[in-house]
Amino acid sequence: MYHQPVLLQETIAGLINNLDGVYVDVTFGGGGHSREILKQLSTKGRLLGFDQDKDAASNVLQDPRFQFVQSNFKHLKKFLQFYKAYPVDGILGDLGVSSHQFDEPERGFSYRFDEPLDMRMDTSKGSTAAEIVNTYPSQKLAKLLFAFGEVQNAHKIAALIEKARQINNIQTTGQLMEAVNPLLPRGKENKVLSQIFQALRIEVNAEIEVLQSLLEQSVEALKPGGRIVILSYHSLEDRLVKNFFKTGNADGTLHKDFYGNPLTPFKLITKKAIIPTGQEIEDNPRARSAKLRIAEKINN
Repeated sequence: MYHQPVLLQETIAGLINNLDGVYVDVTFGGGGHSREILKQLSTKGRLLGFDQDKDAASNVLQDPRFQFVQSNFKHLKKFLQFYKAYPVDGILGDLGVSSHQFDEPERGFSYRFDEPLDMRMDTSKGSTAAEIVNTYPSQKLAKLLFAFGEVQNAHKIAALIEKARQINNIQTTGQLMEAVNPLLPRGKENKVLSQIFQALRIEVNAEIEVLQSLLEQSVEALKPGGRIVILSYHSLEDRLVKNFFKTGNADGTLHKDFYGNPLTPFKLITKKAIIPTGQEIEDNPRARSAKLRIAEKINN
């Protein structure tokens, strides 16, 4: 299976409040969420699906209401305007890496395979993880490992990587694992490797910057009363989404007008993040870290 959508019913219920509306799935992937959206919409409804991964194009839905956009969602506004779908009634983002991407060895997203260190969502552009591992100064490498992976001994791990690459360039996932192996705590090797690989993937794909761009664009891209629904899988993403939904800015500072009224473009539909049930996590282990947040554009 390409990808089993997490919190599917909760996501769709939180997103759609106009059956004739225009919606955007900015992380189309295998089309799981998009199929469910189209089931709910009337014949007048429209759905645009964004995905920069060329593999996602093979899952395009054959439905006259659907438009596939092979692009990073940081270009949301431009393409919505191009397809005369601006503003919209709802935006859905299911962040992170799909099961399909993890399970394709040559993509280099997983330490389960010894394959080239790539990790690019769009394999046609940008720096690979190998380029970052081999060229970033040790200090910069340590900073991203700590910031994006919450790796506790980031400086020591970065130093190990620097030492290994001086002997031979680190080109594969296996070579990276071998380089950091001396500092992997016994019994927790997989946890720390996951943190290291997550940090590199976020850096390769500029995931935090792209998410912030999406959130900022959503303020104008949504109609009054329109919904934005975001599924995140690690604390950095979730914190950014939580702050933006609450205050309308990335740093989480709530500004007020002259009369003390909060200046925010959204009202929270979810005061706390929705998380999967124990049963869903049992059925789909990759759901375990998911957090769903929903906000609605205020009708000013």
